[in-house]
Amino acid sequence: MERKKFKIITLSADIVILVISFLAVVWTKPSSFKEYIPSHSFFFITLAIIWIIVSLFNGKMHRGQIVNYSLLLNKVLTSNLISLSITALIFYVFRDYDYSRTVVLGTALIATILELIAGSIFIAYKKATVQEYEEYEKYKKYRKPDEYELVGEINGNNKPQDQEIKIKVNPLILTAIENECGNEIAAAIALIAGNKLNGNTAILSTTTIFNVKNLPEKQYNYILNLHKINDIKDLDDFIDAVNEKLHYGGYHLCCLETKDQRKKRILRKLPPLINYVYYLIDFIIKRILPKFKITRPFYFFITSGKNNVISRAEALGRLIRGGFKIKVESFVRDILWIEAIKTQQPLPRNENIYGPLIALPRVGKNGQMIKVFKLRTMYPYSEYIQDYVYSLYDLQEGGKFKNDFRITTWGAICRKIWIDELPMLINLFKGNMKLVGVRPLSKQYFELYKKEVRERRIKYKPGLIPPFYADMPSSLEEIQASELKYLDEYDKHPILTDFRYFCKSVWNIIINKARSN
Repeated sequence: MERKKFKIITLSADIVILVISFLAVVWTKPSSFKEYIPSHSFFFITLAIIWIIVSLFNGKMHRGQIVNYSLLLNKVLTSNLISLSITALIFYVFRDYDYSRTVVLGTALIATILELIAGSIFIAYKKATVQEYEEYEKYKKYRKPDEYELVGEINGNNKPQDQEIKIKVNPLILTAIENECGNEIAAAIALIAGNKLNGNTAILSTTTIFNVKNLPEKQYNYILNLHKINDIKDLDDFIDAVNEKLHYGGYHLCCLETKDQRKKRILRKLPPLINYVYYLIDFIIKRILPKFKITRPFYFFITSGKNNVISRAEALGRLIRGGFKIKVESFVRDILWIEAIKTQQPLPRNENIYGPLIALPRVGKNGQMIKVFKLRTMYPYSEYIQDYVYSLYDLQEGGKFKNDFRITTWGAICRKIWIDELPMLINLFKGNMKLVGVRPLSKQYFELYKKEVRERRIKYKPGLIPPFYADMPSSLEEIQASELKYLDEYDKHPILTDFRYFCKSVWNIIINKARSN
């Protein structure tokens, strides 16, 4: 009841904000209200409808989902940008160019500013009142765990260490680390690496492959690099060089400033509002320019390939692609340290690491691997860490990975409004998928299924709309039972079954707001 009331209040407030913004912009125009309001009323109504729909899908109006200023900025900017883009696209398709750009952009800009102000006031109020334990538990339920909490869940980084445990580390190695990084980081590295540092160890603080390849000995048991990998230009080549210098079962310890920690650092060091302007410029230079082939040379000209933005998921994925298995993750201050063990030779590289459209290998009919096309919703190299994420967090209700830190903010929005699924129509036209059918699974996820279910489902083409949305199972066991039920019915009445499942799925998606997370 409270959620419905909250949605009604925020919905009404959003409409009022849009009306005020529209009238404010029209008021600045030299012509009268009588001219602009009738001529731009259709634009305003279209924008308002799309604005509200996108806001509801993106969670901008959901009680408890906006719990801090960062989330507020994220939800408001992404929702409003998507709304304005869709509205502009509609008018472009219908070749309607009679609307004033000042009115169009001004309405969206003023509405965004007013929403940020209203949202900031609301958050300040909630933070002042969220003192009781029960209220705090509700707050935690909707708040996404941050990296410190997720890494703490992995290796106990946030738990007190046993002070009685004495780790014997070669004094010369420990002194070398202390001279480079200080006592605190040296002690933390000793806890992570332990007695493994006593073997044939190489201590580096470098960003160049040359220094790795020219280590005096052919192979080592432990290679520690004290320099952040953010400054390594050809990171894959660097990791491959480290792999070559290690024995099988040898360890590599590296560190980085993650994307999230970089954002926190920038927002902390500058005054409010200025920090977000600076972060926006940094986002464009560091996150957008290197993603496109045409702007990449300009990016390297500005940055010289240093201080790159790397997400936790990308760092882990690069190491696993490089032939390593992750053993430990630990934060020391704001720097993430990762210890990995060499288990194999480096895997082939995916050249399309940043492209918006990706082709994911999925198990198709007769067990053959097919390429399923999707919009990229995960950080680069995320495809290499699926097993690792499963081993850490298992599955949540609905069969997806719990605490899946591989998904980007933009990717989460695309998934909510189904944009990421649209390229799968290519598979439909190619004939290796059908409209309704079992979900196309990655090899790793496919192996989680029971043997009899795996053998059964590969007899059929996978589908764009899985039976999941008709039955809404909550566990992996229930998902498998749902798929077997669908396949049994499909064997008896293929066309009728697909039609029935299609209708039920669409009903659940639109009316019941079914999601697979």
